[in-house]
Amino acid sequence: MVDLKHSEMRIIETAFQADPGYVLNFSDRTFREFFEDELHIDIDDKRYRQQGSSKMNRLRAFLKTETPTRVAAALRALWSYRESLTQARQVPDGTQHRLFALIAGIESGEDIARTDAIDRFSNDETLEELVAAIERDIQADRPGAALDRLHTYCTKKFGHLLDQRGISWTREEPLHSRVGKYVRALQSERELRNMTLQILKNAIGVFDKFNHVRNNQTLAHDNELPDKAEARFIFDSVTAILRFVRAVDTVRYESSVVGAN
Repeated sequence: MVDLKHSEMRIIETAFQADPGYVLNFSDRTFREFFEDELHIDIDDKRYRQQGSSKMNRLRAFLKTETPTRVAAALRALWSYRESLTQARQVPDGTQHRLFALIAGIESGEDIARTDAIDRFSNDETLEELVAAIERDIQADRPGAALDRLHTYCTKKFGHLLDQRGISWTREEPLHSRVGKYVRALQSERELRNMTLQILKNAIGVFDKFNHVRNNQTLAHDNELPDKAEARFIFDSVTAILRFVRAVDTVRYESSVVGAN
């Protein structure tokens, strides 16, 4: 079974979805025959219809229920078939690279870092490009290259959180200062559990150190990148905090109290 994230499924849909529900130029008959001939699989089996009977829904169910070996083989076969079409729908530049990076990750069994905490929190073209760049680096399994953009993302994110509260800040303020203002704002809005408050306070120190990483260990300057394992740990740690902040912040309009001490 392959646990595909939403961002990974979007790569697959970009590569193979025609109109909603359709896969490339397949009819129901040719779709069934393709899976029989290439993979010896009955794509009409009821286990692949749990999300719906359209070709794309059956493909989604297949990808989520089959083994990594079968999933990788299917994606490679589908791309090969797509390349054989004389009038295939155009896809964005880099789609093939992202798809094959995903396939390589599936085949090797290596986890790709999660990017679900990197949300598009405002209608901003710069933010859109920033998030897309982070996702490209992570899909290519290059966490070290993503750290500089992740830092920029965080500065924008916490600036946005302060703007929502009408709290002033300047572009000259370092990231950890913005985080500190955000934490103090949360404390003034409602009571926080001791553990929640401690995690948020610790986050200030993490982002302070992240400033150093950004300036001395990322592509922001002519630096030597951290090794892949360390870069992945940094990326996962920072995004875990972003995920936690999002969970805490979502209750802002639902309740004035997260919990009592």
